[in-house]
Amino acid sequence: MQLFEGMGVKKYLMPVLNFLLTFLRQIGVMDPSQIGLFDLAAKRLAWTAQRQGVLAANIANVNTPAFQARDIQSFDRILSGTGAIEPARTQPNHLAGTAAGGLSSLLIDPAKARALDGNTVALDQQLTKVADTETTQALVTTIWKKYMGMFSMALGRSG
Repeated sequence: MQLFEGMGVKKYLMPVLNFLLTFLRQIGVMDPSQIGLFDLAAKRLAWTAQRQGVLAANIANVNTPAFQARDIQSFDRILSGTGAIEPARTQPNHLAGTAAGGLSSLLIDPAKARALDGNTVALDQQLTKVADTETTQALVTTIWKKYMGMFSMALGRSG
């Protein structure tokens, strides 16, 4: 590919310029998920989104009789691989377990206090967990943006 042919560029610089353009084109399609930090950040954001959904369901059912408050496993346990456990299959014709697939499995919060109707949702605890999860999400998003900004600056792009 001779991009600089009619521009008065010295012939001995042509291979160098072509190499640089090829290299920059390869960098331009860089996939951030291939970098460990971005992969970890994506997993953490997925975990926070899932946790916010579970906590929202708890808050929505604060007045439902006999509703058990739920939460998901901590992110530390998800990363260490002790997340969802599959039941043992002792025979080849046994069906696989029906545990919910996804990032993490649901846990029933141990009841610290139970209302007269059997509901275990404590609104103050749930709102504290929501605030904590929101803070985590904001932190991960900020780190993601800062690292993307550094990559853009290193590649000579602005914005």
